[in-house]
Formats: sequence, structure tokens, C-alpha cells
Amino acid sequence: MPVAELPALQIQRIGPTDTHLVERAVMLFDRAVDADATQRFLASDTHHLLVASIGGEPVGFVTGVETIHPDKGAEMMIYELGVAPMHRRRRVGTNLVDALRRLARKRGCYGMWVPIDAGDTIAIATYRAGGAGAPEHAAVMTWEL
Repeated sequence: MPVAELPALQIQRIGPTDTHLVERAVMLFDRAVDADATQRFLASDTHHLLVASIGGEPVGFVTGVETIHPDKGAEMMIYELGVAPMHRRRRVGTNLVDALRRLARKRGCYGMWVPIDAGDTIAIATYRAGGAGAPEHAAVMTWEL
């Protein structure tokens, strides 16, 4: 299926005073948005939320978190990418990833990375289209706290 281009896609970085814009994009998240978590996320200078809109309606988002280490410097981790089902395969995700990559470079990050399920071919294709290299094999260990 060919990729359809998007008319007038706008990407906006959401700041600490823009919680109402997060609420407008709630349908893009996995579950209900928590007001306290939203405020904490947006208040942090190293947490980033970019929302893509068409005609003022949110159609996708990407979140990034800057990580820093004494011997490596700062890098950007893509925390989550979400695109409304009717806008998938229209370069919304690719444009969001590219916007976050530009922000990471502007903020002095030396690189950007994303944890993904190795079998998620759609995510891999999206990130490859946004300039990512081939996926590496990795495992993620988690703790329930």
C-alpha cells in the first residue's frame, strides 16, 4: 500500500502550561492520562512531548526522555510513539521521530535510541524511515514496584 502524504501536519512541543493540550490528545495514549503524572512529566526540562495535529486535531505524539551518564554525555530515548489508527502509514510517526531527533540534536544529545519489540515490524519500519540503524537484539528486564 502506498504511503499517503499529509496535508498541513503541525508538530508542537507541549510545555508545562499546556496540560489542556494533553487532555485533547487523550485518545492517542494507551490509557487515561493522570493529571499529576502529566504535570511532573511536562515540568521536567529533560522530558519532551511533541504532538502532531491536522487542522487543530491531535493525530499523533512522541515522548522523549534525555538520559545522561558521566562517561557518555546526554542521549535521547524515545519513550513512546502513538499515531491515531486512521493516520497511520501517512508519515505522521516518521515526522514525529524526525522532530524529536532535531530537538535532541539542538539540546546537545549525541544520539537517540528506542526500545522496541523485535517482532514489531511496523515500529521497526517507522524508525528506519526516520533514520535509525538496524535493530540490535536486546532484552528488557522489569520490576513491579
